[in-house]
Amino acid sequence: MAPDEPRLPMRILGFAGSLRVGSYNRALLRAAQELAPESIAIDTFDLAQVPLYNADIEAQGDPEGVASFKHAISQSDAVLMATPEYNHGVPGVMKNALDWASRPPRGSVLNGKPAAIIGASPGATGTARGQSQLRQTFEFTNCYAMPQPELLVFRAHEKFDAQGRLTDQPTRQLLRQFLEAFAAWVARFKIRGP
Repeated sequence: MAPDEPRLPMRILGFAGSLRVGSYNRALLRAAQELAPESIAIDTFDLAQVPLYNADIEAQGDPEGVASFKHAISQSDAVLMATPEYNHGVPGVMKNALDWASRPPRGSVLNGKPAAIIGASPGATGTARGQSQLRQTFEFTNCYAMPQPELLVFRAHEKFDAQGRLTDQPTRQLLRQFLEAFAAWVARFKIRGP
């Protein structure tokens, strides 16, 4: 491999902002793993391990789940977030995870990390508002969120089967195209060198 080529496959850490086992967003991450181009490999992290942020607890050292989450982010080339939308916004589970990962400020594992957001919802607008709110968080964490394309899976209950498999072919094609664009986005931020 030439010194200026990124290692392949690039490692992506995916996590869903829902704790529900049958979550559409967890299912969307599984579909992303299935449809990912050869240039990326998507690992997942279960946010159920991450407790509510508390500065008193942080002062005693990161809890095990937080330390594991931060380590997983640090070992990845980028992060892929699958967010639900609760009450027109980003769920507390997702925001809480990012609050922990953003510590310490200006020296966090999110600093300079490429990111992408996907989301699925039974609603008619997918997760547009939740995704927009996440982008605001990235201004502080200094994450580089891919601006386009967007993936807003609406009417998710019609696009996944009872086992949580993404069966809607147009959505599968859009997800594949999204992941190809994300692979190109991540490659732009890779540190070149031996």
